[in-house]
Amino acid sequence: MTENTTNSTEASTPEVPANQGPLTGIRVLELGTLIAGPFASRMLGEFGAEVIKVETPGSGDPIRKWRVLHEGNSLWWAVQARNKKSLTLNLKAHAGLDVLRKLIQSTDILVENFRPGQLEKWGLSPAQLQELNPGLIVVRLSGYGQTGPYKDRPGFGAIAESIGGMRFLSGDTDRPPVRVGISIGDSLAGLHAVIGALMALQHRHKTGKGQVVDVALYESVFNMMESLLPEYDFAGVVRKRSGASLPGIVPSNTYTCGCGGFIVIGGNGDAIFKRLMLAIDRPDFAENPDMASNDGRVRHTELIDDTIAKWCKKRSIDEALQVLEQADVPVSKIYSIEDIVRDPQFAARGMIEEHPFGDDRTLKVPGVVPKLSDTPGQTRWLGPKLGEHNAQVLADLGYTAQDIQRMADDGVI
Repeated sequence: MTENTTNSTEASTPEVPANQGPLTGIRVLELGTLIAGPFASRMLGEFGAEVIKVETPGSGDPIRKWRVLHEGNSLWWAVQARNKKSLTLNLKAHAGLDVLRKLIQSTDILVENFRPGQLEKWGLSPAQLQELNPGLIVVRLSGYGQTGPYKDRPGFGAIAESIGGMRFLSGDTDRPPVRVGISIGDSLAGLHAVIGALMALQHRHKTGKGQVVDVALYESVFNMMESLLPEYDFAGVVRKRSGASLPGIVPSNTYTCGCGGFIVIGGNGDAIFKRLMLAIDRPDFAENPDMASNDGRVRHTELIDDTIAKWCKKRSIDEALQVLEQADVPVSKIYSIEDIVRDPQFAARGMIEEHPFGDDRTLKVPGVVPKLSDTPGQTRWLGPKLGEHNAQVLADLGYTAQDIQRMADDGVI
């Protein structure tokens, strides 16, 4: 048993009395690491599901060591693994797989994001899982899905964003494609996994039968590509990078203010455009019949954008925001995380939570979304220590204290 693994029956992350979340009573078993699968499990746990995360003894999920660390664990881990129970299991050992099979029998949703074929190597194919638990919902996340010529390729979020069409559209027209500064492809896959799991739960409620939810990262990205495919098929249009503007929707762009800061203006609604033009002292544009609807404005994209840009350049961010907000025009400063933490809207909506962290500190973490009126989600505890819930989970499965100690001595947990 490793130094940072505990088999105490009392977890050091106390369970806060939970609201009766909509998923209370649902057990989720998480097999996998890093982002896509764990993000899906995190959301299920935020709304009441019991999430048991299986980790490799001694090392755990690699995300524990990603980005900024505190006492050996990443601050990201505190969020990605909140509300989860950490169970260490050596799945290369027969005894570890035996524990896993026993746990599966009482599980509602299994979430895994291994490369296709890994479950099958352990003797846990969908058919074998159904024999263990006919009502089990198996959520499988992978780069390219469980079928097709690419299924055996490794596929991270960055690859999914590329093959799914997102990267081709990201960046300035005269420069190479860029990425969003987060793992958006993984998170999109996690969201699709949650949607699939909930739909499968509804089906099981009607029939008693589980099923497989097959989520491919590249398909999750492709699902966000709006009109990309029909425009290409029908009109031969290959949409390309357009910088900060939204092509074919005018005006919707980023503008530089005189102070050097940036604002985004969404003035593409017909009535909004009219208010915007009046606010920036261009009544001639506001009353121009050729600019009254979007298709006409598209023909004047450069003129409209240049006009707005010149107006912004003569004003500070605060001045521009004041004028446009008074005119009821959608507008915002581009926020840094510092801006987010200070913003009253985030505070009013409970989007900046603060929880005890370490011996004498607190940690701010994102609030839970979406907002449910009667059964809201919540953070009951932050990411656990490696193996923190070993004794608790194994005791619930019927293992004695002697059994648990033997497994620890044998390197099973």
